[in-house]
Amino acid sequence: MEIWHNPSCSKCATARATLDEARVPYRLRAYLTEPPTVAEVTEVLRRLDARAWDICRTGEPAAVALGMADWARDDATEARWIAALVAHPELIQRPILLLDDGSALVGRTSEALDEAVRRSDG
Repeated sequence: MEIWHNPSCSKCATARATLDEARVPYRLRAYLTEPPTVAEVTEVLRRLDARAWDICRTGEPAAVALGMADWARDDATEARWIAALVAHPELIQRPILLLDDGSALVGRTSEALDEAVRRSDG
């Protein structure tokens, strides 16, 4: 699996530790220094079965500066949300786990990490 991670994030560290303990192999992508493209964010959203605002950290300074909390959340504005995530990758929720089975999870809870381990045993 691939993990979109921020090395200074405690939730990312927990995800790595959980996967290490379960001996689940993974590749790290420091998405802040290797930002995703529009196509990659779109694909991650498909894999998560989520919308762009679902994975946006709207409390981050860049989101506040852009006024994203007030942006519409509908089909017509999703491209704007995705463009903001690409331009400001720090807005992307973390860690995102891209599983080898084609699915994805936001690995912020122990339940999500347990599910990632379970699916990796597949």
